[in-house]
Amino acid sequence: MARVTSTTLLTQLQNDVLDIQRIVEQEFSPLSNTQLLESAMPTQWSIAQCLDHLNSYGLYYLPLMERAIQTAEATNLAAKTVFTSSWLGNYFATSMRPDANGRIRLKSKAVKNHTPADQLNAQNVLNEFLRQQAQLETLLDRAKAVDLAGSRIPISIARWIKLSLGDTFRFLIAHEQRHVLQAQRVLKALVIPTTTTPLTEPYAS
Repeated sequence: MARVTSTTLLTQLQNDVLDIQRIVEQEFSPLSNTQLLESAMPTQWSIAQCLDHLNSYGLYYLPLMERAIQTAEATNLAAKTVFTSSWLGNYFATSMRPDANGRIRLKSKAVKNHTPADQLNAQNVLNEFLRQQAQLETLLDRAKAVDLAGSRIPISIARWIKLSLGDTFRFLIAHEQRHVLQAQRVLKALVIPTTTTPLTEPYAS
């Protein structure tokens, strides 16, 4: 993705978030705490750990994104028709997002600050994840009125590297798609009766 209309990007990202919410509510919410905390193998994360990992990113990025939008609103940084992703921002987003076949382009180990605990309250993790998705939806809606390239947000693992608001949205949601898919694979491996909901095919880069 080099250039895309801001409206197209935000609409696609909103649809992605709705897909993620639907999967979590339909497939994970009905599970017991025991099922949410169970992993297919000792070295693999449970469903709750996948979501807790995502929550740690949300706790970092969502306040920064809200602040960036508030600043843009206060300084009248109006929306631009076209959003142009930076090379680095596009790399981060596309390397995180699963392709149409569910493959991950770049695999990496979670850094210490984003590694989920072994002992979790699975229901609290689930509730926090859904709360963050509602907040993310609100931010995407507010972002329609501001310049997606007009703010810079430091990434959590290397704060001297900064991405635009638009690329931060893309990265954060692609990261969610990656680990929700991972959680779906855990669910499938546990052989718990359920109906798996596929993620919508990602937009083209």
